[in-house]
Amino acid sequence: MYTHKDIETKTIFVINCLQERTLRVSNGELLLEEEVEEKKKILTKLPFQKILALFVVGHIKVTTPLIEKCQRFNVALVVMKPNLRPVFYWSNAAEANFLLRQKQYNFQKTDLDFAKKLVENKIANQMRALEKTRKKDSMTIRAKLECGAALSMINEFEDYNKLMGIEGFVSKSYFAAYFQDQDWKGRCPRIKRDVINVALDIGYTILFNFIECFARMFGFDLYVGVYHRMWFKRKSLICDLMEPFRCLIDHCVLLAFNRKQFSAKDFTLVKQEYRLKYDKTADYYRIYYDALIVRKVDIFKYVHAYYRCFMKHDVTDAFPEFVM
Repeated sequence: MYTHKDIETKTIFVINCLQERTLRVSNGELLLEEEVEEKKKILTKLPFQKILALFVVGHIKVTTPLIEKCQRFNVALVVMKPNLRPVFYWSNAAEANFLLRQKQYNFQKTDLDFAKKLVENKIANQMRALEKTRKKDSMTIRAKLECGAALSMINEFEDYNKLMGIEGFVSKSYFAAYFQDQDWKGRCPRIKRDVINVALDIGYTILFNFIECFARMFGFDLYVGVYHRMWFKRKSLICDLMEPFRCLIDHCVLLAFNRKQFSAKDFTLVKQEYRLKYDKTADYYRIYYDALIVRKVDIFKYVHAYYRCFMKHDVTDAFPEFVM
Protein backbone atom coordinates (compact mmCIF):
# COMPACT_ATOMS: atom_id res chain seq x y z
CA MET A 1 0.00 0.00 0.00
CA TYR A 2 1.09 3.60 -0.50
CA THR A 3 3.34 5.10 2.15
CA HIS A 4 4.43 8.62 3.12
CA LYS A 5 7.71 7.94 1.30
CA ASP A 6 5.76 7.28 -1.90
CA ILE A 7 3.98 10.62 -1.52
CA GLU A 8 7.24 12.48 -0.89
CA THR A 9 9.28 10.92 -3.70
CA LYS A 10 6.71 10.21 -6.41
CA THR A 11 4.33 12.36 -8.43
CA ILE A 12 0.79 12.06 -9.76
CA PHE A 13 0.93 12.80 -13.48
CA VAL A 14 -2.16 13.94 -15.36
CA ILE A 15 -1.73 13.75 -19.14
CA ASN A 16 -4.09 15.42 -21.61
CA CYS A 17 -4.56 13.09 -24.57
CA LEU A 18 -7.69 14.73 -25.98
CA GLN A 19 -5.56 15.76 -28.94
CA GLU A 20 -3.78 13.24 -31.13
CA ARG A 21 -1.19 12.00 -28.69
CA THR A 22 0.19 8.57 -27.89
CA LEU A 23 1.85 6.89 -24.93
CA ARG A 24 4.55 4.28 -25.33
CA VAL A 25 7.33 2.67 -23.34
CA SER A 26 10.93 3.09 -24.48
CA ASN A 27 14.12 2.25 -22.57
CA GLY A 28 12.21 1.96 -19.32
CA GLU A 29 10.58 5.38 -19.64
CA LEU A 30 7.10 6.52 -20.51
CA LEU A 31 7.06 8.70 -23.63
CA LEU A 32 4.26 11.10 -24.54
CA GLU A 33 4.31 11.79 -28.27
CA GLU A 34 2.43 14.06 -30.64
CA GLU A 35 2.29 13.82 -34.41
CA VAL A 36 3.53 17.01 -36.08
CA GLU A 37 3.72 17.14 -39.88
CA GLU A 38 3.63 13.34 -40.09
CA LYS A 39 6.50 13.05 -37.62
CA LYS A 40 6.45 11.90 -34.01
CA LYS A 41 7.48 14.61 -31.56
CA ILE A 42 8.33 13.63 -27.99
CA LEU A 43 6.58 16.01 -25.60
CA THR A 44 7.87 14.57 -22.35
CA LYS A 45 9.62 11.58 -20.81
CA LEU A 46 8.53 10.17 -17.46
CA PRO A 47 10.66 7.68 -15.50
CA PHE A 48 8.39 5.04 -13.95
CA GLN A 49 10.32 5.25 -10.66
CA LYS A 50 8.93 8.78 -10.18
CA ILE A 51 5.29 8.00 -10.99
CA LEU A 52 2.79 7.40 -8.19
CA ALA A 53 -0.26 7.43 -10.47
CA LEU A 54 -0.84 8.11 -14.14
CA PHE A 55 -4.13 9.79 -15.06
CA VAL A 56 -4.78 9.98 -18.80
CA VAL A 57 -7.60 12.22 -20.01
CA GLY A 58 -8.77 11.13 -23.45
CA HIS A 59 -8.58 7.98 -25.54
CA ILE A 60 -5.37 5.96 -25.82
CA LYS A 61 -4.26 2.43 -26.58
CA VAL A 62 -3.18 0.57 -23.44
CA THR A 63 -0.33 -1.76 -24.39
CA THR A 64 1.08 -4.80 -22.62
CA PRO A 65 4.50 -3.15 -21.99
CA LEU A 66 2.73 -0.19 -20.37
CA ILE A 67 0.75 -2.41 -17.98
CA GLU A 68 3.86 -4.48 -17.21
CA LYS A 69 5.80 -1.35 -16.25
CA CYS A 70 2.91 -0.07 -14.12
CA GLN A 71 2.77 -3.43 -12.36
CA ARG A 72 6.51 -3.55 -11.76
CA PHE A 73 6.69 -0.04 -10.28
CA ASN A 74 3.27 -0.11 -8.55
CA VAL A 75 1.84 2.70 -10.67
CA ALA A 76 -1.93 3.20 -10.74
CA LEU A 77 -3.14 3.69 -14.31
CA VAL A 78 -6.41 5.53 -14.93
CA VAL A 79 -7.89 6.44 -18.31
CA MET A 80 -10.63 9.06 -18.08
CA LYS A 81 -13.14 10.70 -20.39
CA PRO A 82 -13.13 14.52 -20.75
CA ASN A 83 -15.55 14.73 -17.80
CA LEU A 84 -12.91 12.82 -15.76
CA ARG A 85 -15.08 9.69 -15.49
CA PRO A 86 -12.75 6.68 -15.28
CA VAL A 87 -13.33 4.21 -18.12
CA PHE A 88 -10.29 2.05 -17.39
CA TYR A 89 -8.60 1.54 -14.05
CA TRP A 90 -5.71 -0.65 -13.04
CA SER A 91 -3.81 -0.77 -9.75
CA ASN A 92 -1.82 -3.66 -8.39
CA ALA A 93 -1.78 -2.23 -4.85
CA ALA A 94 -5.53 -2.23 -4.28
CA GLU A 95 -6.49 -5.71 -5.45
CA ALA A 96 -5.87 -7.64 -2.22
CA ASN A 97 -6.94 -5.14 0.42
CA PHE A 98 -9.62 -7.37 1.91
CA LEU A 99 -8.99 -6.04 5.44
CA LEU A 100 -10.14 -2.58 4.39
CA ARG A 101 -13.37 -3.88 2.89
CA GLN A 102 -13.99 -6.06 5.92
CA LYS A 103 -13.79 -2.95 8.10
CA GLN A 104 -16.18 -1.15 5.76
CA TYR A 105 -18.76 -3.93 5.95
CA ASN A 106 -18.49 -4.15 9.75
CA PHE A 107 -18.77 -0.39 10.28
CA GLN A 108 -21.70 0.39 12.57
CA LYS A 109 -24.39 2.74 11.25
CA THR A 110 -24.72 4.28 14.70
CA ASP A 111 -21.07 5.39 14.63
CA LEU A 112 -21.18 9.05 13.54
CA ASP A 113 -17.57 10.02 14.32
CA PHE A 114 -16.42 9.92 10.70
CA ALA A 115 -19.63 11.46 9.38
CA LYS A 116 -19.38 14.39 11.80
CA LYS A 117 -15.82 15.10 10.69
CA LEU A 118 -16.84 15.15 7.03
CA VAL A 119 -19.77 17.49 7.64
CA GLU A 120 -17.68 19.69 9.92
CA ASN A 121 -15.01 20.09 7.22
CA LYS A 122 -17.66 20.89 4.60
CA ILE A 123 -19.32 23.60 6.71
CA ALA A 124 -15.92 25.09 7.66
CA ASN A 125 -15.09 25.44 3.97
CA GLN A 126 -18.50 26.96 3.28
CA MET A 127 -17.70 29.61 5.89
CA ARG A 128 -14.30 30.22 4.29
CA ALA A 129 -15.94 30.58 0.88
CA LEU A 130 -18.34 33.18 2.25
CA GLU A 131 -15.48 35.06 3.89
CA LYS A 132 -13.57 35.13 0.59
CA THR A 133 -16.44 37.04 -1.04
CA ARG A 134 -15.73 39.93 1.42
CA LYS A 135 -19.42 40.80 1.39
CA LYS A 136 -20.97 42.51 4.42
CA ASP A 137 -24.66 42.22 3.52
CA SER A 138 -27.20 40.71 5.88
CA MET A 139 -27.53 37.40 4.00
CA THR A 140 -23.80 36.74 4.08
CA ILE A 141 -23.48 37.72 7.73
CA ARG A 142 -26.40 35.48 8.70
CA ALA A 143 -25.03 32.56 6.69
CA LYS A 144 -21.61 32.86 8.37
CA LEU A 145 -23.24 33.00 11.80
CA GLU A 146 -25.22 29.85 11.01
CA CYS A 147 -22.05 28.11 9.85
CA GLY A 148 -20.33 29.05 13.12
CA ALA A 149 -23.27 27.90 15.22
CA ALA A 150 -23.41 24.56 13.40
CA LEU A 151 -19.68 23.98 13.87
CA SER A 152 -20.05 24.52 17.61
CA MET A 153 -22.88 21.95 17.84
CA ILE A 154 -21.83 19.14 15.47
CA ASN A 155 -19.83 17.13 17.99
CA GLU A 156 -22.84 17.00 20.33
CA PHE A 157 -25.08 15.24 17.79
CA GLU A 158 -25.72 11.55 18.33
CA ASP A 159 -28.62 11.28 15.92
CA TYR A 160 -28.02 10.74 12.20
CA ASN A 161 -31.12 12.65 11.10
CA LYS A 162 -30.12 15.69 13.16
CA LEU A 163 -26.69 15.67 11.53
CA MET A 164 -28.28 15.59 8.08
CA GLY A 165 -30.70 18.30 9.11
CA ILE A 166 -28.03 20.75 10.26
CA GLU A 167 -26.03 20.17 7.08
CA GLY A 168 -29.07 20.90 4.91
CA PHE A 169 -30.03 23.96 6.96
CA VAL A 170 -26.56 25.50 6.69
CA SER A 171 -26.27 24.70 2.98
CA LYS A 172 -29.55 26.46 2.23
CA SER A 173 -28.33 29.70 3.82
CA TYR A 174 -24.87 29.31 2.32
CA PHE A 175 -26.09 28.92 -1.28
CA ALA A 176 -28.58 31.78 -0.94
CA ALA A 177 -25.82 34.14 0.23
CA TYR A 178 -23.04 32.86 -2.03
CA PHE A 179 -25.03 33.06 -5.27
CA GLN A 180 -27.27 35.98 -4.33
CA ASP A 181 -26.03 38.02 -7.32
CA GLN A 182 -26.83 35.19 -9.75
CA ASP A 183 -30.63 35.17 -9.38
CA TRP A 184 -30.44 32.17 -7.03
CA LYS A 185 -33.70 30.23 -6.60
CA GLY A 186 -32.54 27.34 -4.44
CA ARG A 187 -30.42 24.22 -4.74
CA CYS A 188 -32.23 21.54 -6.75
CA PRO A 189 -29.86 18.71 -7.69
CA ARG A 190 -30.50 17.12 -11.08
CA ILE A 191 -33.77 19.00 -11.67
CA LYS A 192 -32.04 21.47 -14.05
CA ARG A 193 -34.46 24.30 -13.40
CA ASP A 194 -31.85 27.06 -13.84
CA VAL A 195 -28.38 27.45 -15.31
CA ILE A 196 -26.56 27.83 -11.96
CA ASN A 197 -27.88 24.48 -10.74
CA VAL A 198 -26.92 22.83 -14.02
CA ALA A 199 -23.40 24.29 -13.84
CA LEU A 200 -23.05 23.05 -10.24
CA ASP A 201 -24.30 19.58 -11.20
CA ILE A 202 -21.74 19.33 -14.01
CA GLY A 203 -18.95 20.46 -11.70
CA TYR A 204 -19.95 18.12 -8.88
CA THR A 205 -20.05 15.20 -11.33
CA ILE A 206 -16.52 15.97 -12.50
CA LEU A 207 -15.35 16.30 -8.87
CA PHE A 208 -17.06 12.98 -8.07
CA ASN A 209 -15.28 11.25 -10.96
CA PHE A 210 -11.90 12.70 -9.99
CA ILE A 211 -12.16 11.63 -6.34
CA GLU A 212 -13.30 8.17 -7.39
CA CYS A 213 -9.98 7.67 -9.17
CA PHE A 214 -8.07 8.28 -5.93
CA ALA A 215 -10.35 6.16 -3.76
CA ARG A 216 -9.86 3.22 -6.12
CA MET A 217 -6.11 3.36 -5.51
CA PHE A 218 -6.59 2.06 -1.96
CA GLY A 219 -9.08 -0.73 -2.62
CA PHE A 220 -12.20 0.77 -1.02
CA ASP A 221 -15.64 -0.61 -1.79
CA LEU A 222 -16.97 2.58 -3.34
CA TYR A 223 -20.59 1.72 -2.54
CA VAL A 224 -20.13 1.64 1.25
CA GLY A 225 -20.01 5.04 2.95
CA VAL A 226 -20.16 6.31 6.52
CA TYR A 227 -22.38 9.37 6.05
CA HIS A 228 -24.24 8.61 2.85
CA ARG A 229 -25.96 5.29 3.42
CA MET A 230 -26.03 2.42 0.94
CA TRP A 231 -28.36 2.92 -2.01
CA PHE A 232 -28.72 0.94 -5.21
CA LYS A 233 -25.86 1.79 -7.62
CA ARG A 234 -24.81 4.86 -5.57
CA LYS A 235 -21.12 5.10 -4.75
CA SER A 236 -21.80 6.36 -1.26
CA LEU A 237 -18.15 6.51 -0.20
CA ILE A 238 -17.35 8.97 -3.01
CA CYS A 239 -20.35 11.06 -1.96
CA ASP A 240 -18.75 11.16 1.50
CA LEU A 241 -15.24 12.03 0.40
CA MET A 242 -16.27 14.83 -1.94
CA GLU A 243 -18.14 16.80 0.76
CA PRO A 244 -15.13 18.87 1.96
CA PHE A 245 -14.20 19.65 -1.66
CA ARG A 246 -17.58 20.85 -2.95
CA CYS A 247 -16.68 24.48 -2.29
CA LEU A 248 -14.01 24.21 -4.99
CA ILE A 249 -16.80 23.76 -7.53
CA ASP A 250 -18.96 26.47 -5.94
CA HIS A 251 -16.06 28.92 -6.22
CA CYS A 252 -15.27 27.82 -9.77
CA VAL A 253 -18.88 28.36 -10.91
CA LEU A 254 -19.23 31.74 -9.21
CA LEU A 255 -15.93 32.95 -10.63
CA ALA A 256 -16.75 31.71 -14.14
CA PHE A 257 -20.11 33.51 -14.23
CA ASN A 258 -18.56 36.70 -12.84
CA ARG A 259 -15.81 36.56 -15.48
CA LYS A 260 -18.35 35.83 -18.27
CA GLN A 261 -16.69 32.47 -18.96
CA PHE A 262 -20.08 30.89 -18.20
CA SER A 263 -23.26 32.47 -19.49
CA ALA A 264 -26.98 31.73 -19.63
CA LYS A 265 -26.60 31.86 -23.44
CA ASP A 266 -24.56 28.64 -23.23
CA PHE A 267 -27.69 26.71 -22.22
CA THR A 268 -30.86 25.75 -24.01
CA LEU A 269 -34.30 25.06 -22.51
CA VAL A 270 -35.71 21.66 -23.47
CA LYS A 271 -38.93 20.38 -21.88
CA GLN A 272 -38.56 22.78 -18.92
CA GLU A 273 -34.95 21.68 -18.32
CA TYR A 274 -31.82 23.71 -18.99
CA ARG A 275 -29.11 21.82 -20.85
CA LEU A 276 -25.59 22.87 -21.74
CA LYS A 277 -25.11 23.28 -25.49
CA TYR A 278 -22.92 20.57 -26.98
CA ASP A 279 -20.45 23.00 -28.55
CA LYS A 280 -19.83 24.56 -25.11
CA THR A 281 -19.14 21.30 -23.31
CA ALA A 282 -15.37 21.28 -23.91
CA ASP A 283 -15.03 24.87 -22.67
CA TYR A 284 -16.86 24.11 -19.43
CA TYR A 285 -14.96 20.86 -18.85
CA ARG A 286 -11.66 22.70 -19.32
CA ILE A 287 -12.50 25.26 -16.63
CA TYR A 288 -13.48 22.57 -14.12
CA TYR A 289 -10.45 20.52 -15.12
CA ASP A 290 -8.08 23.44 -14.49
CA ALA A 291 -9.66 24.10 -11.08
CA LEU A 292 -9.26 20.49 -9.91
CA ILE A 293 -5.95 19.39 -11.42
CA VAL A 294 -3.99 21.87 -9.29
CA ARG A 295 -5.55 20.16 -6.24
CA LYS A 296 -4.62 16.61 -7.22
CA VAL A 297 -1.98 16.23 -4.49
CA ASP A 298 -4.32 17.70 -1.85
CA ILE A 299 -7.04 15.22 -2.82
CA PHE A 300 -4.66 12.26 -2.82
CA LYS A 301 -3.26 13.18 0.60
CA TYR A 302 -6.79 13.59 1.96
CA VAL A 303 -7.90 10.15 0.74
CA HIS A 304 -4.64 8.61 1.96
CA ALA A 305 -5.09 10.09 5.44
CA TYR A 306 -8.76 9.04 5.48
CA TYR A 307 -7.69 5.49 4.61
CA ARG A 308 -5.19 5.38 7.47
CA CYS A 309 -7.74 6.71 9.96
CA PHE A 310 -10.39 4.28 8.77
CA MET A 311 -8.05 1.31 9.13
CA LYS A 312 -7.25 2.43 12.70
CA HIS A 313 -10.89 3.47 13.33
CA ASP A 314 -9.58 6.66 14.92
CA VAL A 315 -10.62 10.25 14.19
CA THR A 316 -8.93 11.94 17.15
CA ASP A 317 -5.56 13.07 15.82
CA ALA A 318 -4.88 12.41 12.18
CA PHE A 319 -8.29 12.73 10.50
CA PRO A 320 -7.73 14.69 7.28
CA GLU A 321 -8.92 18.24 6.79
CA PHE A 322 -9.09 20.07 3.50
CA VAL A 323 -8.76 23.82 3.94
CA MET A 324 -10.14 25.81 1.03
